[in-house]
Amino acid sequence: MQCLICDSATEAFTDTQMAVETYRCSHCGVIFKDPQSHEDFILQKTRYDLHENDPEDEGYRRYFQQFLDFVLPQMDTPVTALDFGCGRSTLLADMLTEQGMQSRVYDPIYHPDNSYREHQYDLITSVEVFEHLHDPMAVFATLVSLLNPNGILAIRTAFTCSEREAYLRWYYRRDPTHIVFFAPRTFEVMCAKMGLRYVGDNGKYIAMISSAVSSRV
Repeated sequence: MQCLICDSATEAFTDTQMAVETYRCSHCGVIFKDPQSHEDFILQKTRYDLHENDPEDEGYRRYFQQFLDFVLPQMDTPVTALDFGCGRSTLLADMLTEQGMQSRVYDPIYHPDNSYREHQYDLITSVEVFEHLHDPMAVFATLVSLLNPNGILAIRTAFTCSEREAYLRWYYRRDPTHIVFFAPRTFEVMCAKMGLRYVGDNGKYIAMISSAVSSRV
């Protein structure tokens, strides 16, 4: 099967614990599950409804604050922001508003207002969303098209080790709604395909992409 990020040939292997065929790309480092194993939208919503993300929970707020503490110091002061795939809670967008930004939210299940596409943003956040995407390159292209010049797309998703045996020991793959797993190299390749600048990552779960054209492309 071709890689869904870079179109390279992939290595196939079976995740026997999850009973799913899985593909690994040695070029960009992405690992993804066979599309035939993807759950339908209704079953996914049933699983998401089980998430207990209480905006009054101080631990939940700290989780987002750690994300912002990494992202915001690396960019000019943003004025407009979008939290893409926010889930039921709008806490992250609310925290961005507290920072003085004009913030919008979008989620295909809980906040399905597509008017977010009619605006441009200095900052787009997407927290624990990309591992769920059937077509991550298409979503990536859409989001960067909504950035203002020198805008930032900040993505949080647990980075995978590209080695097969390490992947098969990894807890994160056991969620059936998690279908695609990224390494920092994956985001670098995504940026290169679109001529974008890869700002960097924290080595664990945050990647930052700039709408600025890369001087290396």
